[in-house]
Amino acid sequence: MLIHMRSQVRRITYDQARLERSAREILADVGETSAELGILFVGDQRMRGLNRRYRGKDRTTDVLAFAMRDVHAGKRRGARGKGPRVKRKILLSPAAHLMPDMLGDVVISIPTAWRQAKEARRSLDEELACLLVHGILHLCGYDHERGEKEARRMHRREGMILRSIARLMNRAG
Repeated sequence: MLIHMRSQVRRITYDQARLERSAREILADVGETSAELGILFVGDQRMRGLNRRYRGKDRTTDVLAFAMRDVHAGKRRGARGKGPRVKRKILLSPAAHLMPDMLGDVVISIPTAWRQAKEARRSLDEELACLLVHGILHLCGYDHERGEKEARRMHRREGMILRSIARLMNRAG
């Protein structure tokens, strides 16, 4: 598994190595051991622009997922975000069309994650792990906006994976 991680945010610090370990654990938990994943950390302004362009919502958000595969047919596809089908601008992996194992990109707003972590009284790294799980599950076909049953299913899966990551991080120190 190959993980491309990049940050466009300099003022807020987080443990990048820990997040990469978390991403590997998440991918293993969802059975994507040969997948490639892009993770991009951005500020609120960039996130707002992406959310407006791909979902038609003119506000920032915490996480966006851009799938490279049709998760139901096992084939690549353009990004959907949560809105209508859009032509995908590849954020991290310029040769993604040549990589059939490219799962997709997860984009996380660091300032929004920091605010949410503060509200929830947890560390930024814990909040980023939650958002990473959420984004990767979207790449794998989970969608809490499809209805209450699907939202519960996704929430249960998030909890299972977060407990698995917590055990891994406790062992790693």
